[in-house]
Amino acid sequence: MAIADASIHPEATGPAKALVEKHQAEQPLKLYAGWFCPFVQRVWLALEEKQIPYQYIEVNPYHKQPSFLALNPRGLVPTVSILDTTATTTPTTTTTSHPLYESAVILEYLEEAYPTHTPLLPTSPYERAKARIWIDFVTSRIIPSFHRFLQYQPSSPSGTDAGLQKAREDFLAKLKEWTREMHPTGPFFLGEEIGLPDLVLGPWAVRFWVFDEYKGGVGIPRAGEGGEDESVWERWRTWVSAVDGRRSVRETLSEREFYLPIYQRYADDQAQSELAKATREGRGVP
Repeated sequence: MAIADASIHPEATGPAKALVEKHQAEQPLKLYAGWFCPFVQRVWLALEEKQIPYQYIEVNPYHKQPSFLALNPRGLVPTVSILDTTATTTPTTTTTSHPLYESAVILEYLEEAYPTHTPLLPTSPYERAKARIWIDFVTSRIIPSFHRFLQYQPSSPSGTDAGLQKAREDFLAKLKEWTREMHPTGPFFLGEEIGLPDLVLGPWAVRFWVFDEYKGGVGIPRAGEGGEDESVWERWRTWVSAVDGRRSVRETLSEREFYLPIYQRYADDQAQSELAKATREGRGVP
C-alpha cells in the first residue's frame, strides 16, 4: 500500500525555489531540508537572518537516501552538517562532517557558532533565559495545540460541534498567553529586531490559512472585535504583520497550492502516523 504522505511535491516552488537555486554551491554548512516543513523553515529563516553561508539540499523524508541516513539515522529534517577541517602535520587534510538535528537545537547551535552574525537572542543572560521559556512554550504547547485543532474530526458534517470549538478555544488561549509576553510595542516578540521566538512560531503563523480552508476559520477576532482581549489581539496582529513582511519569511515559502494536499491529510486526520506524531510533539519531520 502506498504511503499517504509520499506523493508530496518533490521540491520547493515560487519564491522558495528561487532561494534554493541561490544556495546550491558547496558550503561547509549544509541544510538538509524538506521544503514543506515548518520545522525546516525555522532553521532556514535563521540562516537567512544571520546571513550564514549554506548549501540547501532537498530531502524526500519518505524516500531517504543512505547518505542522508548515514548523517542522521533517525531520518529527520531539518538536519545540518558542519564540515570540520583539521590540518595535520602532513600536507593532507582530514575532513569530517558533524550532523545536528532537532530544529531548536540547531537554532541554539547557530547562535553560539556564529556570534559575529546577527544575534537572535538578547545579550542579557536573564533575558536570554526568559526568551528560551517562550521558545519552549511554542514547541511544547502551541504547536501540539495547532495540530490537535487541525486534526480534530467533528462528529457532525457541519463541523460546528462543541469538540471543534473547544480545540479552537484551547489553541487561541495559548496564542494569547504567548502574545501577552511580547515586548509591549515590538513589533517583534523581543522588540524592534527579529529574534528566535519569532522564528520558532512564524512558520506556523503564516500557515494559519489552513484553518480557514479546513476548519471554518482560526477564530482570531478582526480588528475592533476582540472584546476584553482586543489589546492582546491588536498586539498579535502587529506581530503577524511584521513576520509576514520579512524577506526571509516570504522567500522561504512555496506556492500555497502545493501545501494543500499535505494539510488536507492533516485536516482529515489521515497523515502518516509517524509524521503526525512528530508534528504533534513538536519534533522535526521524519
